[in-house]
Amino acid sequence: MFTVAIGLIGALVYGGADFFGGLAARRLRSVLVTAIAAATGLALFLVAAPVVGGTWSAEAAGWGVLSGVFGAVSVALLYACLAIGPMSILSPLTALVSAVAPMVWGLLVEGEDLGALGYAGIAIALVAVVLIGFIPGERIVRPTARAVVMAIGAGISIGALLITLDQPSGDSGLVPLIASRAANLTLMVAVIALMALVARARPGVSGPFASPAAGIPYRGALGGPAHDKSAVAAPAAVRGAVAIAVLCGVLDAAANALLLFGLRLGELAVMSVLTAMYPAGTILLAAVVLRERIAPVQWAGLVLALTAGGLFAVA
Repeated sequence: MFTVAIGLIGALVYGGADFFGGLAARRLRSVLVTAIAAATGLALFLVAAPVVGGTWSAEAAGWGVLSGVFGAVSVALLYACLAIGPMSILSPLTALVSAVAPMVWGLLVEGEDLGALGYAGIAIALVAVVLIGFIPGERIVRPTARAVVMAIGAGISIGALLITLDQPSGDSGLVPLIASRAANLTLMVAVIALMALVARARPGVSGPFASPAAGIPYRGALGGPAHDKSAVAAPAAVRGAVAIAVLCGVLDAAANALLLFGLRLGELAVMSVLTAMYPAGTILLAAVVLRERIAPVQWAGLVLALTAGGLFAVA
């Protein structure tokens, strides 16, 4: 029961990070939002590490670095496929693959056994993932093969991140997350530097610090591009966006800590499907803060998510 609660809370916190990251991406480039969030998470993990304790080892750090690389790849692929669209198909497809990949690994490679109720919970949870991640109101069109491959690649990369975080021993503390955030931040800084160099060499190309003309939401969870008519955001708006990006990093760090804790207490297969329900947190916050309407299909997904959680708890 405790593991299920951690997984569901972690998914909601992940969704909250997506929501605030999406708001920040309306004024800042998504790569900047990701970098600020990664830096914030790294700082928090470094501060918390002595309190939490744990043994530093090359193995734990190596798995953490690998998870950070997978995280960067997943974000890049997700942004690319959502930019092509349609989001209403590609977003739930990514979430579904991100749940199935580590679930299969846990069941087949690590030999996890969930029992009849647990398997029933997984089946219901996978349906919930698709329904929750569905983006209503968008005209349904057939996605291109390229977009589908990118979405599947993003889902597999997210799944690989979960698998790698599950590998370090329980006495490693926050070491895997510190290494993961350090690797992710390094890659983001490299991308920002490259974008700046390209913008400097080609004046017609906007740099990483320009306001996005059509920014893709953080991890694509808000479901649509944000448009800004200004070429460069006003300083006050930029400061506000940076503050929101920092909040995104705080929530993302908390969600990662919950994920790591849940993986150490429970099964990878269960945590993977619970984590894939992260859009629930986003749509709930969007309903409260932005007064966005939750579609009936998404309400059905939320109900199924709670049902699956109940089955996991008693399995």
